[in-house]
Amino acid sequence: MMAEREEDDDTEEAWMQLRPTEPLPSQCCGSGCSPCVFDLYHRDLARWEAARASKDRSLLRGPESQSCPSKLNPETFVAFCISAMDRLTKDTYRVRFALPGNSQLGLRPGQHLILRGIVDDLEIQRAYTPISPANAEGYFEVLIKHVPVPLTSPRVCFQCYQMGLMSRYVESWRVGDTAFWRGPFGDFFYKPNQYGELLLLAAGTGLAPMVPILQSITDNENDETFVTLVGCFKTFESIYLKTFLQEQARFWNVRTFFVLSQESSSEQLPWSYQEKTHFGHLGQDLIKELVSCCRRKPFALVCGSAEFTKDIARCLLCAGLTEDSYFLF
Repeated sequence: MMAEREEDDDTEEAWMQLRPTEPLPSQCCGSGCSPCVFDLYHRDLARWEAARASKDRSLLRGPESQSCPSKLNPETFVAFCISAMDRLTKDTYRVRFALPGNSQLGLRPGQHLILRGIVDDLEIQRAYTPISPANAEGYFEVLIKHVPVPLTSPRVCFQCYQMGLMSRYVESWRVGDTAFWRGPFGDFFYKPNQYGELLLLAAGTGLAPMVPILQSITDNENDETFVTLVGCFKTFESIYLKTFLQEQARFWNVRTFFVLSQESSSEQLPWSYQEKTHFGHLGQDLIKELVSCCRRKPFALVCGSAEFTKDIARCLLCAGLTEDSYFLF
């Protein structure tokens, strides 16, 4: 009986059932993570081919990990429990996830994670940057925007379709629910006093990677980096984390500015915002002005939509910066 069972396990049909399934396009977040979900698929496929050739199923498992199973991992999704949800604007939430004990997430400022969700039996993945301090103990926080998309419209692009699905998944969250993350990812690593001045240019939730970088500078009394942060939003009401940004602007080395695309007058703004708010879009003339008024040679960090980052990169080059003087998230 035992020999017959082993023979059945070695049939071609049995091995084909163990073959890794190639990911769908929706399972790739498109942010250039390494390892990507397709990298992991090709790794597992190579293991499967080697195991089938030698008829040794133990080769499917790969090396055993010695790390704690609750620790963040770039290759494997790990469950984290939602401990709080705060609505910041009509379409944006700050979500807090609990970490075991007083442990830390282990990200460097500006690095991001990948969130996995399942909607209508379709697995989707998207990148999010925690906005909590890098040294936060017992929790991490992310900024998540709800993107309503008419999913039945044939004119909706696939990326927008994915964003709409992820919004549906996030809308279902409640405190106590579990979400699955893997990481960290990201190629920008900030070091104290690495640059004379950082010019942070963010649109919408592109503010997220700027928050931990900015806070790491102001939390370190030995870091004398100047910071100019420019946040681009539709309206004053849609500006995220106003209290945090106001507190940061009180530091001697930090300046904040805002660009509002759907407002045209400062009369309705609080007096503290009137002088530092521009209207319209962040274009070449304003970027030249920002670069020229930097107190030291700037290094620019840019985060927003693909169109925003492309346009800003072009404007930075026109303003005299070189390609090694900015980083696009």
